Amino acid sequence: TEERINNSIETLEYAFADAFSKLGVIEKKKVAVLRGHGELDDIYLSDFINTLQEYYAVSPFPLDTLERNPQSVLEELEAFDAAIIAKPTEPFNEAEKLILDQYMVNGGKTLWLIDQVNMEMDSLLSGGGQSLAINRDLNLGDLLFRYGVRINPDLIADLYCAQIVLATGEVGDAQFNPLPWVYHPMLLSRDDHPINRNVEALRMQFASSIDTVGRAYRKTVLYASSPRSRAEGTPQLIGLDLLNREPDPAKFVPGNLPTAVLVEGAFQSAYANRTLTANIGELTRQGAENKMIVISDGDLIANQVANGRPLELGYDKWTNNFFGNKAFLINAMNYLLDDRGLVELRNKQVSIPLLDPVKTAEQKTRWQLLTIGGPLFLVLGIGLVFNAIRRYRYR
Repeated sequence: TEERINNSIETLEYAFADAFSKLGVIEKKKVAVLRGHGELDDIYLSDFINTLQEYYAVSPFPLDTLERNPQSVLEELEAFDAAIIAKPTEPFNEAEKLILDQYMVNGGKTLWLIDQVNMEMDSLLSGGGQSLAINRDLNLGDLLFRYGVRINPDLIADLYCAQIVLATGEVGDAQFNPLPWVYHPMLLSRDDHPINRNVEALRMQFASSIDTVGRAYRKTVLYASSPRSRAEGTPQLIGLDLLNREPDPAKFVPGNLPTAVLVEGAFQSAYANRTLTANIGELTRQGAENKMIVISDGDLIANQVANGRPLELGYDKWTNNFFGNKAFLINAMNYLLDDRGLVELRNKQVSIPLLDPVKTAEQKTRWQLLTIGGPLFLVLGIGLVFNAIRRYRYR
């Protein structure tokens, strides 16, 4: 109860500050949503973009238009303060990677939401309950590796997971039952960083594990799977028949597999000692302090759709549950774009100790006398003294 009250006060204070900050914005920072590599359609990004537009100016950016001139594409991209790469499904060529590299080295913030494994729930349901999970080659591995992270071609299976709803029974008399699905891990906030503080559990879908490599940059694991989780290699056949088998907790180890990582530091170009594949002008080899966030699930940013209309990000229409996906991603963008007022307020902790119910019951009469009788006796005493002084003075 005490923790809930404190969290409510923190949230209320942040809500007021958030509203005032939106009113005080004169010129919004610019955020690019990259296009051209099979990213999520607009309808699946609708709720997040609409919410983000309350803080920033958000626009699509076609990265695959290099025929215009790679240097001009880079200059146009550098007009944006941050870029979102939301679940690309087609590989990036070397010229596009070079542009992204120079964008980051020159100060551009990036939010990466990458599906390293090609596996979708729709594939399972339309494929007779089975589908093959295979590695998705986006040609980004070497670029992200140079910045200290590696998304592994595996799938996280977690005993602490969200549910999926399947129909059982005869046609016309079907029942819809929610069942735990280990490939949809539900991740709890560690409350150890402004980005993940006071955020409800996230739901990921077919997420992969992330390794942090090298010591050149500071890496912060924002979210990780539960202690009862494991990484399963690909390719492998995934089937809904898994729901009929009782999982063995002893096999879900080692657990605590990173799925969202913040990278901070003075970025050095991944192409500093490599042959350039495109003419982008002079190569910037060393940049100033910068940051980026890498998440191993592209669907984390995707809202569901009902009757052709987007639902709120984080809401699951099948189980009627809400998850903290939107709050986490908004926090992430605020942090990347240095909105320190909101970040610091979000990180503020309120501690209001509550009364001990046992002591309250035992000392009820005593405190009633002190709090009610005490003031009455005080007022009565002052009145008697004042009356005595008046009588003495005017007798």
